[in-house]
Amino acid sequence: MAEFVTLEVSDGIGTIRLARPPMNALNRQLQEELRAAAREATVNDEIAAVIVYGGEKVFAAGADIKEMADMTFAEMAPIAGELQSALGAIADIPKPTVAAITGYALGGGLEIALGADRRIAGDNAKLGVPEVLLGVIPGGGGTQRLARLVGPAKAKDMVFTGRFVGAEEALAIGLIDEMVAPDEVYNAARAWASKFVGGAARALAAAKASIDQGLDTDLNTGLKIEAAQFAALFATEDRTIGMASFIENGPGKAKFVGK
Repeated sequence: MAEFVTLEVSDGIGTIRLARPPMNALNRQLQEELRAAAREATVNDEIAAVIVYGGEKVFAAGADIKEMADMTFAEMAPIAGELQSALGAIADIPKPTVAAITGYALGGGLEIALGADRRIAGDNAKLGVPEVLLGVIPGGGGTQRLARLVGPAKAKDMVFTGRFVGAEEALAIGLIDEMVAPDEVYNAARAWASKFVGGAARALAAAKASIDQGLDTDLNTGLKIEAAQFAALFATEDRTIGMASFIENGPGKAKFVGK
């Protein structure tokens, strides 16, 4: 049984819950439990979409600095990649994902949220990558995912200064996609995730892969990725069901089976 991370499934939605009070500090055990939960969410066919949530008061206030404070270069070098992949585990889930952010999402906490397809935050949320104030830089994907999301200039401002960004500014710069009252964050995330329950799971996965992989390369290569993903869907049951339903009943009425 995991101690700090749980995966709960209801009505086709999986909720990965971070629970290490009081601030959900991301020690190595939590990181590995997050990786395991993301893997389970990937392979569980009952799950159509995934929410990552830190609870009503805080998303996650960063890495466990006490755990890192006495580490040497020789100790950190072989595990830095593991840290990065664990905090980026949400990005590897081939299903729609949404981060439900309440309170602080700082350092590694924000890096986890950056791996989601969508971010919904309470209007009291504070987001940031303050690692420079500790003499280091974001090491869980923050320098890369943040710059791709908000652009290099805004990412550099946040990384260089380590300042916290409020929810309104985060919405304005595209760091979050929706701002709601703090007690509505999880419900808003479920409302978005529920759109994909009963959807064409293989097509959603192909769309996600095409966008994510295409952004990492040039346009021509991205178009080839899209073409390959598009053609592969003609081997799925859902493509047959979807097109037959469209011809017979019009759009939006197909009953997909996820295969």
